[in-house]
Amino acid sequence: MKRTNIPQTDSIQELAHFWDTHDLTDFDDELEEVSEPVFERQTIVTVRLEPKDAEVVKALARSRGISHIALIQEWVLERIHTDVSLLLRPDSRDVIRDA
Repeated sequence: MKRTNIPQTDSIQELAHFWDTHDLTDFDDELEEVSEPVFERQTIVTVRLEPKDAEVVKALARSRGISHIALIQEWVLERIHTDVSLLLRPDSRDVIRDA
């Protein structure tokens, strides 16, 4: 039986699926020790919504086949990218300062 290689991906989901279906000891010749973290920790941010608004978010997420958390993350990242690109426009007087 032909052995597959360890996937070269940054997707935690893809790696989790791979290791759920493969044995680590079969790949000891491909493994290497690393000194730095491979995945950075994410910061958890709490968003408080009115119950009716939270239900709308959940319904929208279900209609797209994703979790409400993934939908909110998507919305926040879209807004960040939009606002940052506006700040970086040459005609903008705003300056992004280090936090």
